[in-house]
Amino acid sequence: MLYSSLQKYLFFLILVISACQRSATISRPNVSAIQVNVKIERFDQELAATRPQDILENNRVWQAEYTYFYPDYMTKILEIGSPKDSLYVQHVLTQVLQKKDFQDLSAAVAKVYPDMDKYEAALERAMQYVKYHFPEYVVPRFITFVGGFAVQTSVGNDYVGIGLDMFLGADSEFYPALIKSIPRYISRRFTPDNIVPRVLEAILREDIYPQQHGDVNTLAHMIYNGKILYAMDCVLEDVPDENKIGYTEAQLKWAKRYQADVWAWFIQENLLYNTDYLRIQKYFTEAPFTPELGENNESAPKLGSYIGWMIVRKYMEKHPEMSLQALFAHEDAQEILEGSKFKGK
Repeated sequence: MLYSSLQKYLFFLILVISACQRSATISRPNVSAIQVNVKIERFDQELAATRPQDILENNRVWQAEYTYFYPDYMTKILEIGSPKDSLYVQHVLTQVLQKKDFQDLSAAVAKVYPDMDKYEAALERAMQYVKYHFPEYVVPRFITFVGGFAVQTSVGNDYVGIGLDMFLGADSEFYPALIKSIPRYISRRFTPDNIVPRVLEAILREDIYPQQHGDVNTLAHMIYNGKILYAMDCVLEDVPDENKIGYTEAQLKWAKRYQADVWAWFIQENLLYNTDYLRIQKYFTEAPFTPELGENNESAPKLGSYIGWMIVRKYMEKHPEMSLQALFAHEDAQEILEGSKFKGK
């Protein structure tokens, strides 16, 4: 029994040391001189405070004030229609604002987020790193909204929208009722500490480095997702790895423990160069676990993304002179794999 306990202790000690070593590979530059001013605009509060008699005037003001966001919000998130049709907007928004569901949801958002000071500071710091790595990138507006659980983050022409109703906390009273459309394994991440990583992930995937090729093999998908997660390593301070990839602590421990076995599985099943989307998508999409791997549904999901992350980390350890821009520009996934010398560890 003593020997078994000692083994377990050493095992977890190794995991901790390994995690520290990986974190230490990120050399953070001094970005304090980079001028970035992040102000989170509270459209959710403006809408919640609107009286029916104010809708026509606010609709006019919002079209001018929220040039790109407001039309997108009305047409794509609420799916009401163009704000240019002011009388129709007045009719529909009057109904929305008077619904108890909307009022209760807005009240819950106001309670959890009386202000956004903490998130402004964290986003400002992250955007300093983004500007360091991508000097030409124009920092977007950050605008909060309540979307009726339609979308968590929305990236538009000059803005990133933050759907605060999808960051109310894992124990929010609203989420159990959505279980058919939003499973528990997804809504457990609807927490305040997910705001900054989800916003940065959206910026990286949709603004800075969108995936260009849909018909690619597993390895290319691995490396693309690995680059995104490595970039999150670079631009996010004090964000745990599980929040970057969207794991629970138990899932991250599982992925670390069986990392070599998972890599061997990909090799054994000849998956690296497979282009069958239906075959490979399960290793990159949201899920409670990976059905083919592990026992008792304890395996981590998105194992293709996780392994890609480990490959890219290894590659950048061996190429410390390479910038994040150069990494993104390096499109040969095979060369990155070979240059990483990754063998499952």
